Amino acid sequence: MSYDWLTSSHLIMLGLLLGFAIAHSGLAALRSRGEKLIGPRLYRVLFALVSLPFASVLIIYFFNHRYDGLQLWQVQGVPGVKETVWILSAISFLFLYPATFNLLEVAAIQKPQVHLFETGIMRVTRHPQMVGQLIWCVAHTLWLGTTFTLLTSVGLMAHHLFAVWHGDRRLQARYGESFETLKSRTSVIPFLAVWQGHQTLSWREFMRPAYVGVAGFVLIFWWAHPLLMRATGSVGW
Repeated sequence: MSYDWLTSSHLIMLGLLLGFAIAHSGLAALRSRGEKLIGPRLYRVLFALVSLPFASVLIIYFFNHRYDGLQLWQVQGVPGVKETVWILSAISFLFLYPATFNLLEVAAIQKPQVHLFETGIMRVTRHPQMVGQLIWCVAHTLWLGTTFTLLTSVGLMAHHLFAVWHGDRRLQARYGESFETLKSRTSVIPFLAVWQGHQTLSWREFMRPAYVGVAGFVLIFWWAHPLLMRATGSVGW
């Protein structure tokens, strides 16, 4: 059996994903200790200085090698597929974007804290970023159909599934019974807690400026997508 399709970019992407997972989850695990040493704001800045450049490298490398390897399927010319991919991508950002969180804390303008949320998107799923990543991976793997994209998606989801366990473990250690109560009223699987009667969706909780920002971001990204492809292609990685 020939493995000519297994290009070096597949292995490099695996290495990048593993490195990002170690850096990102490792810093999350060390947060309580780090904040005691250098303070919450400085630790948030350190977290961003490590995570954001690493994530940028991953994104650029993915864009530049997305068609590497074996073409498993080709559906880009099928009517409705492009629209479906864009809709799924837009929905994914509603989950990926931390609209439930205090954005001033995310930017370290206010003192970053750990919160137990049970409103908005958290009523749908306790781990919205994992769900958003899954939707994004499904959309882009469908559109591109290559082994490189499939491998990238599997790697991303492996990290996010670990983050589900890791995140719950850290909240359990920090909040104990309070987190157990929240855990019993929420779900990892989208809408399961709603279906079980533990949660009731309130549309008012989604009427937040952050979601308007997400919608604007999706529209700008749709417009700038060709420019972004050309810009990342010029990097030459």
